[in-house]
Amino acid sequence: MSATALLDAARELSAALAPLPFSAPVTHVYNPLEYAWAPFEAYVRRYGEGNKRVVFLGMNPGPFGMAQIGVPFGEIAAVRDWLGITAPVGKPAHENPKKPVEGFACKRSEVSGARLWGLFRERFGTPEAFFAEHFVANYCPLAFFAEGKNVTPDKLPASETAPVTAACDAHLRAVVEAVQADWVIGIGAYAEAQAVRALAGMGVKTGRILHPSPASPAANRGWAPQAMAELVRQGIWPA
Repeated sequence: MSATALLDAARELSAALAPLPFSAPVTHVYNPLEYAWAPFEAYVRRYGEGNKRVVFLGMNPGPFGMAQIGVPFGEIAAVRDWLGITAPVGKPAHENPKKPVEGFACKRSEVSGARLWGLFRERFGTPEAFFAEHFVANYCPLAFFAEGKNVTPDKLPASETAPVTAACDAHLRAVVEAVQADWVIGIGAYAEAQAVRALAGMGVKTGRILHPSPASPAANRGWAPQAMAELVRQGIWPA
């Protein structure tokens, strides 16, 4: 029943965020849980069932990943060819002409997603082996743009982030309860901080790995070996 619980929690999160306004410099807000629900649902139904020892938590959708196809860190080749997921994708109500949604037809690669799923593929071989004990989710499902520039949630005004944080915290707690996670591993410092705060008192262990973004000089110096070493050091994966 965990996949059903995850989908119910995602619907509640999407509904809670739908009416929230955002001011300049934000010009466009994408919610892939609306227009890319079909591939997201396929991902959760296929890989979200059962208890998961570890939840990997990202920040929010990348413009060429989840914003295109609804799957967290959804680098299109990895989702299509390794996870085996394809599904129709619609359009956001207010599409940004500088960041069009092309779904699985998008030719751009989400480098962070390619690195993340590439590590899991290298370590586990098959998606089934990875998802037997792991799951990947995002803290916030919204992508924010200032014209052609990506705006991360930590750059929004505090007055606008408060209701987003409340909804996303509740959703993260629901995810952890649905899959009975022992660990939540933030992919980057922001995600770890949100997990530490949102899950306080729940008895869930938290940790972090380096974010795989190409904007990070450290991540460009062999991200996968560094992430693997961090997971081994924290006792999440065996050496």
